[in-house]
Amino acid sequence: MFENLSTHLESVLKKLKGHGKLSESNIQDALREVRVALLEADVNLEVARDFIEKIRERAVGKEVMSSLTPGQQVVKIVNEELTALMGDQQAPLQMAEKSPTVIFIVGLQGTGKTTTTAKLGRHISKQGYRPLLVSADVQRPAAIEQLKVLGNELSLPVFNSQPSDDPVEICRRALKTAEQESANVILVDTQGRLHVDDELMNELTRMKEEVSPHETLLVTDAMTGQDAVNMAKVFNDRIGIDGVVLTKMDGDARGGPALSVKAVTGRPIKFVGVGEKLDQLEVFHPDRMASRILGMGDVLSLIEKAEEAVELESTEKMAKKLISGRFDLEDFRDQLRQVQQMGPLDQLIGMIPGANKMKGLKVDTNELKRVEAIINSMTRKERANYQMVNGSRRKRIAKGSGTRIQDVNRLLKQFAQTKKMMKRLGKGSLLKKMPVGPASLPF
Repeated sequence: MFENLSTHLESVLKKLKGHGKLSESNIQDALREVRVALLEADVNLEVARDFIEKIRERAVGKEVMSSLTPGQQVVKIVNEELTALMGDQQAPLQMAEKSPTVIFIVGLQGTGKTTTTAKLGRHISKQGYRPLLVSADVQRPAAIEQLKVLGNELSLPVFNSQPSDDPVEICRRALKTAEQESANVILVDTQGRLHVDDELMNELTRMKEEVSPHETLLVTDAMTGQDAVNMAKVFNDRIGIDGVVLTKMDGDARGGPALSVKAVTGRPIKFVGVGEKLDQLEVFHPDRMASRILGMGDVLSLIEKAEEAVELESTEKMAKKLISGRFDLEDFRDQLRQVQQMGPLDQLIGMIPGANKMKGLKVDTNELKRVEAIINSMTRKERANYQMVNGSRRKRIAKGSGTRIQDVNRLLKQFAQTKKMMKRLGKGSLLKKMPVGPASLPF
């Protein structure tokens, strides 16, 4: 996400940082390029214009002109204005003082509304809440069954609604069921349409008046560009929303909706969907997203993903193995699996500061699968002692894993180099001070 915009902005700002002194003229030239980059990223025209004007006002002031590092000051200003544009601070869900909290999930069909309901249920349960998933979408026949399947996959309770039920009655009964299930958050997947019409809006208005949800979240597709922003404005004007969930952000290289929604609607983006899997929903942090756009990475999100994927106890055991030199291919495989649990590699690399400057860096997501297949084709003794893997064994392992002997040779060579490096670090006691986990191991 934001790949095109990031490339453009970094190029412009790099030129500015190359000047020892900035003039109003070269700032104007740079801002003209920034404006083009924003419009190409499908940012709303008025939003882009206001954004450029705010930067211009600050960039030609004393804050920059009298600075010893004017280029860096401009980068700082752009970072701050990008953060402000997307809402300044992360907007949390507003939970009711008295349980249960009712959250309506609204939107058109095809935006990922039902899947987002399940993803939010998983997210909320990780925070210690007990959610009840409710399908009030009687418009789409498969919606109720889909939510039941997703709820079962997540081991979350799902209210037993029927396609013939009235949506308001479903919500009333769900409130009673929540008490019986000891659920303190009710997530309601409301019905949608293929497009906005009076029937949909009237139905949602009736539901809101009857149930009075504490949060109304609009789910909209980032891939639709400014249509996503326009849809957010329509829903906010007609029924009132408290926040937006942008889905399919992983497939949108432009990022215009993320930069436009808050300015156009006044409502914050609260979550973004970054993949189809049920754990691929991220809390939206404007400051972290601004850093990603400017190529500064997002270390905090990377750490959070590592903490979620790695258990502290297993991390401590791994550290001891590394220091003692008992780290083997089975441990290596376990580390690879933990890396994969953190999410797609290209997204993880995008969170590392400066990673986008590494020219020619390509992420082969199949490489980890090949490595794991090679290790799985070894016997337990071979995984424990890689040095016993001779020519005939390598041939057998390659055949069993569907790879080439060269692939097996490369893995064993890389593993041997890693062990040597870890041994040197252990001798110098540096390893004892290092955080150990998928994000810190040099594989």
